[in-house]
Amino acid sequence: MKITHKSYNLPFTYPFTISKGTKTHQPSLVVELDYFGYIGYGEAPAISYYHIPVEQMINDLESKRIFLEKFSFSDPERYWHYLHHLFPNNSFLVCALDMAGWDLYGKMKKKQLHEMWNLDTDNAPVSDYTIAIDSIEVMIQKMKERPWPIYKIKVGMEQDIETVAALRKETNAVFRVDANAAWTLEQAMHKIPLLKALGVELVEQPLAKDNWEGMKVLYKESVLPLIADEACVQEADVLKCKDHFHGINIKLTKCSGITPARRMIQKARELDMRVMVGCMNESSLGTAAIAQLAPLLDYVDMDGPLLLAEDIARGVTFDFGKIIYSKGYGLGVEMINE
Repeated sequence: MKITHKSYNLPFTYPFTISKGTKTHQPSLVVELDYFGYIGYGEAPAISYYHIPVEQMINDLESKRIFLEKFSFSDPERYWHYLHHLFPNNSFLVCALDMAGWDLYGKMKKKQLHEMWNLDTDNAPVSDYTIAIDSIEVMIQKMKERPWPIYKIKVGMEQDIETVAALRKETNAVFRVDANAAWTLEQAMHKIPLLKALGVELVEQPLAKDNWEGMKVLYKESVLPLIADEACVQEADVLKCKDHFHGINIKLTKCSGITPARRMIQKARELDMRVMVGCMNESSLGTAAIAQLAPLLDYVDMDGPLLLAEDIARGVTFDFGKIIYSKGYGLGVEMINE
């Protein structure tokens, strides 16, 4: 196994603001696995509030390079277990390598992953498109520039209701809101009924990730489904979210890849919970990995490439939110300028 890597700092079309802050670029690590001529690619974006920068991913990879390159690859799940023990404190790097392992495996089998898993892509949900926090005028402008059937609206401001109301005047599209853990219980109890009246479908992570008591109360009282994001990072968190949230949002980078994400989906179904897989502003490379899982989901948020001004790969595209799968094997992506 030969491993190479490259870091990117991809600019957003608009500054991307959520309740936690603003960024103008998305730093990301891409890894390449070369195994007897088969090439697999994987991606992990760096998110500042998870404190795993690209530099740490690279340093950790280089520190264990000899063990990675000596590994005899046979299947992705076995590879993930090896990676999980090799990098117990770096789920982001494990995700990139796990994703590349699955891409490699699909190419060896000459199938896309969804084909290997016998999934029907006609069952894939429509992806939403994110409207990040900005002035109401700019948020309306973003929406008009990208007519879409489902919008995810970032909230967590004093004027949340006024903002959503202003956006609602411009479209009949489905709205979802994501507070990114910004509300108090009292704010959530006040805002959620008003958001329902404005046609909002669900609320993502209304309270702080460790406010389990507040979520227990809100879960019983909420008139809208509540979806865990920051409160659901790893596999063990799925069970914790039961009776606190109606569903979970899985992020490949946070949970450490495609392998554990598949198990999280299965566990959530066993618990009768709804399932979303969301993006962390990946390029078309990481987005293609989400697409492979999409037929298993109730909701999908995979608009990363649409928010970026530059891309590093060609893969899935969209027809008014509907996922259009590309040809090819593995993740079905083609790297640009590789």
